[in-house]
Amino acid sequence: MNTSPLSPSAQRAPERISLIGVPTDIGAGMLGARMGPEALRVAGLAQALAQLGLEVKDCGNLQGPANPWQEAVNGFRHLPEVVQWNQLLHDTLYAELQAGQLPIMLGGDHCLAIGSISAVARHCRDQGKKLRVLWFDAHADFNTATLTPSGNIHGMPVACLCGHGPQELIQIGGHVPALLPKQIRQIGIRSVDAGEKRLVHDMGIEVFDMRYIDEMGMRHAMELALALVDANTHLHVSLDVDFLDPDIAPGVGTTVRGGPTYREAQLCMEMIADTGRLASLDVVELNPALDVRNQTAELAVDLIESLFGKSTLMRAAPAAR
Repeated sequence: MNTSPLSPSAQRAPERISLIGVPTDIGAGMLGARMGPEALRVAGLAQALAQLGLEVKDCGNLQGPANPWQEAVNGFRHLPEVVQWNQLLHDTLYAELQAGQLPIMLGGDHCLAIGSISAVARHCRDQGKKLRVLWFDAHADFNTATLTPSGNIHGMPVACLCGHGPQELIQIGGHVPALLPKQIRQIGIRSVDAGEKRLVHDMGIEVFDMRYIDEMGMRHAMELALALVDANTHLHVSLDVDFLDPDIAPGVGTTVRGGPTYREAQLCMEMIADTGRLASLDVVELNPALDVRNQTAELAVDLIESLFGKSTLMRAAPAAR
């Protein structure tokens, strides 16, 4: 008879979850991600989390500037509006963290990670905690004004968080850089612009691209991505739904073929849940205008359930290290 303790995710006290909708596609190159928060609500996100025994508070949607849909100026599209949305998100998410909540940011496009992760990093500095960011994405999102082919800021959040961007964005959260390259792990990458590729290499970001995953397997990639996560680590997940293969997740504006399968994605989420350290989450780039009967939103809810411990069986905790 197996008497091993349950996994950390099964042992922890019920989390208090805050859902924060951020309905904007201000940083994207296609309209529609502004509808992502409602698609996730329609797919039953709050109810699914409540059924796992979690206390869920839906904070509603933030109210920010409209998308003017203009051309790039000095390498950035909609910079003033992007700054406003991210500052608003930073302030809201930081307040939820300070109140002991586990915030889930419902995007919106991925430029919003500047605000959310700046808030998380500020909270970690306050609490003296280590920060580990897992960035699930088809793209490295490390473009700059001089490298970007489009000026779309949803391709720049990692660069901005690491201090490479306009002053108005890199200083959100009060510390530059908000994030050190050694604090981030990128998983599922398979589309990187030429100049961006060099900058990612020079910065020393640890990237588990699809070739690595094909060769070594998702389990091995995730073991490395989660290495040294401990009781003093705040684990933040930034999940761009274009991380997934478009055959199973068509509802995104920037699809790239050859992404992880359903089971590979589920394994990622389950291994994160096993650590018991998930403390904040972004879900971004869901575009219902491109979806098929909300299947991408439903898949995202399915993955989020796994992140919070839903599993087929009750599993033993990993051996202590």
